[in-house]
Amino acid sequence: MNKREFLKLSSAASAGLVAFPLVSSLLGCSSANRDEFTLPDLGYALDALAPDIDAETMSIHHGRHHAGYVRKLNEALDGHALKGQALEQLLMSLGPDDVALRRNGGGHFNHSLYWRILTPGGGAPDGLLLNRIEANFGSLKKLEGRLLRAAGTRFGSGWAWLCQGDENPEDLFICTTENQDNPLMKRRVKRTGRPLVGIDVWEHAYYLNYQNRRGDYIKAVLRRINWTEVAGLMA
Repeated sequence: MNKREFLKLSSAASAGLVAFPLVSSLLGCSSANRDEFTLPDLGYALDALAPDIDAETMSIHHGRHHAGYVRKLNEALDGHALKGQALEQLLMSLGPDDVALRRNGGGHFNHSLYWRILTPGGGAPDGLLLNRIEANFGSLKKLEGRLLRAAGTRFGSGWAWLCQGDENPEDLFICTTENQDNPLMKRRVKRTGRPLVGIDVWEHAYYLNYQNRRGDYIKAVLRRINWTEVAGLMA
């Protein structure tokens, strides 16, 4: 990507983001005004989500996989025009040749969101978030059913998402992406949106505990959603 392409894309990506904080800033995974990205803390013990997600899986997933994405993202940004941008801005501004940034920047953002919206205690949505869920899906149970189907039928490695629509904040929708893509990547998805929930369906997220029973893992994740955190990510 040359400088002219970067300025054009970053200007377009900025449109509509002025009024609300970036999700990446709320997650603490942005590197704006820093030299490099860093691995965020989990915020809870490795065994806090057991037995739904075991401590060994958490240790490998966070300490090796996520850490690896952060390291490779910093390497890919060395000398790049997007260096110094907030992570969300970076992902929205990717050019077609920015493969390493897409894979590793996506891996960093996606996992930062995943850790944040999981909780040892579980819980249920309320207030504005519940109103929007009911308006768009009918009920929390129906939303969970659609997330279960989306994540369960995502072929190969990837993610299932609950997003807030870019044009209308009342609009919530579900989608999936392959590998470490996410709904911020304008060149990679049919519809962009503000990610609120991300469910990781790469095998390393569940195989130690669930083997090929992806559906059981997804149900376990849905039991652990921290809806208070999700509500805090909405625009």
